[in-house]
Amino acid sequence: MAIQTITWMSAFLCLAQVFSMPMPSQREKCVFSFFQGGHFPLECLQENVFMAFPATSFATSGNTLHGHFGAAKAIYETLKNIDTLFGTDELPTMWDQQKLEYFQNIIYRQIEESECMSSVDTSDYPIRAEGLKTYFGNIAAVLKEKNFSYCAWEVVRKELLYTLEFILKHTSDMLILYPSPRCDFM
Repeated sequence: MAIQTITWMSAFLCLAQVFSMPMPSQREKCVFSFFQGGHFPLECLQENVFMAFPATSFATSGNTLHGHFGAAKAIYETLKNIDTLFGTDELPTMWDQQKLEYFQNIIYRQIEESECMSSVDTSDYPIRAEGLKTYFGNIAAVLKEKNFSYCAWEVVRKELLYTLEFILKHTSDMLILYPSPRCDFM
């Protein structure tokens, strides 16, 4: 009897773990559809550059609320940086303009919905912010250095796809704790 109970409990816990895995929302799928317009263009391979990604800016510091707020503010700042990058008139005309516009609208809405994160103050945020500042400064420098060329924008698209995928993969526990970016938990 005890073995049967343990077996059923184990099966239940296993299924609960599987079914609680975060699934990409329709919004996330639409964001990625803009970025996943195919492989990195062959004609741009010589333009591709390495940029050190600031993974520590998104660290949640265990399971503490303080760590989650710091990471959430880093995500908010990342979205603002993405919005700034795409706020130029120098965007490639070769991209699907409808997908680009939809992407920009999603980013803008996410910023608006989580604006209260700008007032969150965590002791570790200056370190997080410095990593983000350097990363997005490097991205902006590549665009400027390469005169906002199509290939420079493809490098940016590749980097931002990695950034957004990293955020979704490594902060999914935050998304479960705080499924809405709204600040009703504050």
